[in-house]
Amino acid sequence: MNPTQQDAPLLTVEGLSKTFGGIKAVQEIDFQVNRGEVFGLIGPNGAGKTTCFNLITGFYTPTTGRVTFQGHDITGQSPYRIARRGLVRSFQKTNVLKPLTVFENVLAGHYLSARQSLLATFFPTAPVRAAERDARDNAARLVTLLDLGARMDTPAYRLSCGELRLLEVAVALAARPTLLMLDEPAAGLNSQEAMRFGGILKRLRREQVPSIVIVEHNMSLVMDVSDRVMVMDFGRKLAEGKPAEVKSNPQVVEAYLGRARA
Repeated sequence: MNPTQQDAPLLTVEGLSKTFGGIKAVQEIDFQVNRGEVFGLIGPNGAGKTTCFNLITGFYTPTTGRVTFQGHDITGQSPYRIARRGLVRSFQKTNVLKPLTVFENVLAGHYLSARQSLLATFFPTAPVRAAERDARDNAARLVTLLDLGARMDTPAYRLSCGELRLLEVAVALAARPTLLMLDEPAAGLNSQEAMRFGGILKRLRREQVPSIVIVEHNMSLVMDVSDRVMVMDFGRKLAEGKPAEVKSNPQVVEAYLGRARA
């Protein structure tokens, strides 16, 4: 990667809009995510955060606007192709494979970065066997990194809510993303679990993934882990900046505390 590419934004969202019938769910959203940062996306219920998330990751097609990732226009591409490019997401509802163990779930997550022919699957060459060993080693390392080492061989259905959230992040990391997008990863966690999760996110940014986008209702978590924060309200961008700036913005305070919402 040349210096110009290194300095360019990792993700650029321009004029992103989505209309469902007569409802304008997202309206003219613009923002950038830089390499090496955690970018928080917050807003009251119904603000359009998850819709924006789905537009970026290919689960919805924008009505207007453009999404660029690592210099490539990915607008309207399938989620699978976007993930192949290195933009990997989690979901609000945990979707791990409950009968499999923690280790097996994370190992299965390596399929995105594994490229081999059907012939190589049945007649594995030395490079294929080396790739398999690497996948197993990396899976074990991720399980440990996410503080799930003691649950390595535990079936996923026996995990607590907090452990399931950590497992889903580990599965996403197994795809070796350049940008990890987390959709309400702290949902269902108590304050102690959320604090622990925040510490893990900081560790991931240092050790595992270059950049993270987090959509979350837990204001304390987002403000603690994010380098920059964008606030949405009624489908529009309300504010953007460093956490301290956003937290003291009168419009943001009003959106969260100053008026009743449907």
